[in-house]
Amino acid sequence: MKLPFLHSLLQRIPPRGRVVVQTCVFGLGAGVATVAFQVGINRLYRGTFVPLSAQPRTTFLLGSLAVIVGSALVVGWLLNSFCCEARGSGIPQLKAAFWKDFGYVPWRVAWVKFVAGILSVGGGSSLGREGPSVQLAGAVGSNLAGLLGEPKQNRRLASAAGAAAGLAAAFNTPLAAVTFVLEEIVQDLNSRILGSVLLASLLGAFVVQGVIGKQPSFRLGAVEPSGWTVYLLVPVVAAVSAMIGVLFQKATLALRDQRQHRALVGLPLWLRPALGALVTWALGVTVFMKTGHLGVFSLGYDDLSAGLANQLPWKIAGVLLAAKLVATIACYGFGGCGGIFSPTLFFGGMCGLFLGGLAGLLGHVSAADHVVLAVVGMSACLGAVVRAPITGILIVFEMTHEFALVPALMLGALVSQALSRRLLRHNFYDAILTQDGHRIEHLIPPRDLAGWQQQPVSALATRTPVLAQTLEPKAMQKLLRDHPYERFPVWTNGRLEGVLTRAEALAALAENRQPRLVPAVICSPDASVRELQQLLLESPTGLVVVRETDGDGVSGVVTLHDLLRAEMALGGDVSAHAI
Repeated sequence: MKLPFLHSLLQRIPPRGRVVVQTCVFGLGAGVATVAFQVGINRLYRGTFVPLSAQPRTTFLLGSLAVIVGSALVVGWLLNSFCCEARGSGIPQLKAAFWKDFGYVPWRVAWVKFVAGILSVGGGSSLGREGPSVQLAGAVGSNLAGLLGEPKQNRRLASAAGAAAGLAAAFNTPLAAVTFVLEEIVQDLNSRILGSVLLASLLGAFVVQGVIGKQPSFRLGAVEPSGWTVYLLVPVVAAVSAMIGVLFQKATLALRDQRQHRALVGLPLWLRPALGALVTWALGVTVFMKTGHLGVFSLGYDDLSAGLANQLPWKIAGVLLAAKLVATIACYGFGGCGGIFSPTLFFGGMCGLFLGGLAGLLGHVSAADHVVLAVVGMSACLGAVVRAPITGILIVFEMTHEFALVPALMLGALVSQALSRRLLRHNFYDAILTQDGHRIEHLIPPRDLAGWQQQPVSALATRTPVLAQTLEPKAMQKLLRDHPYERFPVWTNGRLEGVLTRAEALAALAENRQPRLVPAVICSPDASVRELQQLLLESPTGLVVVRETDGDGVSGVVTLHDLLRAEMALGGDVSAHAI
């Protein structure tokens, strides 16, 4: 759907100015949606868990149980009735939409993510709001582009700009938002859409500062390291925080891969987020009864802020770390709606505080050193899971507004990245895509012509071809009625007979004769795109049949349309729509 008035108005603006205007619309719209999302989460959480924590024990137990399980049940119903793509953080899904669908994100993703995210995170589940903010904002940008008349195959800039504005508004970190979108989604720090991403991120920051304020996410006390000895502890904290991030990723993916869990096979999908909520509730109320802290529930930013202000004992930090880790694994692994930014920052911060407390038993560790170690842990844990080191440094620096932390953050990032890349094949988001059946090397095309021409045919072949398995008239009529394609490989008697065209099938049916087949042009799945191009020129039907690697069966087909579509994904609308 598009608004004709806006579309005609935009057409009167010169192309470069039109892109600027569109980017402003994407950035402002995505920023407003993200701020509304953040306000909704805060109001729900502070209207339920915070007042309940001041009530008698029985009231708190029953009330918190009703809120967290009730919200999780509604979330499960929303996700499985309207939009399963809104499950989890949403960043892997947005990345897939950016590359596979040219940035097109259906409207249902936006509204389901908005409602389910508020209920899930605000309702107490141990998940973050930043990842959902990115998917929500990217979806808003994509749909705003549709209202302005952009076709579905031309919305990459809109989704990327929206994502940058969303992350900038979620964290109040415009620089980190730019680097994250370019590092993780676009995967090119030198992308030609850099100008649009910068502008949208700036506008997202303006929106959050205008509505919520200019203050950083966390206020710190003295953060100047007391001496060079603290830098001996920084690699240790970074290494342990990175290992916690690795553990979190492996455990979450193992739980999420529910094919391995026979007990869950018969459990309805809509009911599974409630399991994560129950685990979180059990851990959260236990920790609250023992320590008086609510950090296991929701974002946990109140306790993280207390730790960064040196108001949280190091032993309690260790307890919160262990409980929050298990709760987040359960919530994400069982299919909840929420992200991992906030939890991984929490893990790393509590790890730094805990290790700083342990080090204090052996020698002097000042209050400022505790804060430095906590912040290093935050950056290292996030960087290990997301594997975006520049973003990991910038996001913590911008959240604290403390330049003195930068050397320690850089040292921590080096250690974190070394361990993460050694122990994990993919970052968290790419691992999610791989688990969902995507092949990363096929999802994101190479950036140069030579690299593209060396890609295997399997990267763009249609994996589920429709085969004509008999040439009986009734079977051909059904084949033509059920499928709109123009060409069908004919597979009979265990072998490939040729290719049947729609025109020939219709003529044969009208003349009551046997259809004439066109010889099939065949290639292996390992053939290069360069070889495929020549085969498509030679094919009389414009179709190439891909044989199975280990047999004579048909594993896929490739048409000229498939090749052109894939070459558009190589960069067409990304490079054409940049400020």
